[in-house]
Amino acid sequence: MRKLYRAAPWAALAAHNIALGADFNIIAQVADGGGAIVVTLGLSILFVAVTIERLVNFRARNIVPGGLIERVKPLWAAQEFGKLQQLLAGQNSTLARVIAYVVAHRHHGYAVVSSGAGDVASIELRHQQQKAYALAIVATVAPIVGLLGTVVGMIEAFHVIAFSEGMGNPALLAGGISKALINTACGLAVALPSLAMHHFFKNRQAYFGLALEKNINGLINEWFLGSDAPPQALHVVSHAN
Repeated sequence: MRKLYRAAPWAALAAHNIALGADFNIIAQVADGGGAIVVTLGLSILFVAVTIERLVNFRARNIVPGGLIERVKPLWAAQEFGKLQQLLAGQNSTLARVIAYVVAHRHHGYAVVSSGAGDVASIELRHQQQKAYALAIVATVAPIVGLLGTVVGMIEAFHVIAFSEGMGNPALLAGGISKALINTACGLAVALPSLAMHHFFKNRQAYFGLALEKNINGLINEWFLGSDAPPQALHVVSHAN
């Protein structure tokens, strides 16, 4: 019986806390977060917009489409360069533009073509990387904005305490701190997925860069050095980093 009497106050306290937790409204807390929440909301919109755009456009079909190499080799072997250029002009991909450069400069030596093709591929990949740079900005700025909102909120909370009977009313201080900390929570909630998507697209860029190297090296070595010559390396990923 003693154990039951001892446990009764703790059970009542737990029930009281559960009842208070049931009244917690995260949307209302976010709405009361202050100006920093508005900035964080804008950063979250930027994160969603850039992520959707990159998922739609930064794909293999726009960088290294499958089957293109098999379509251009017979035309090069038959020396039908007009048809080859028409085919490449209708392909909106990085690989097609690099091959078009190779075809247009086919009368130059291997060194010129190889260097130029590497530059074209590097510029293309850097352009793709630049489009995803906003994710790195969001991942860096969002937690700082949240921290700033928390600091401002804490200052406001203690300011209220200083000019009221806050020491006798812990709920007043706790409510102010809760509104302040929601800024940090929102900042981290935006920054973490932004950082994850930034590294995801960075890894995808490296993958596409390696695929470009493999395809372009094979074509240039075959077309300009012949099948008996030792293969030469065209570095694209190192240029794009």
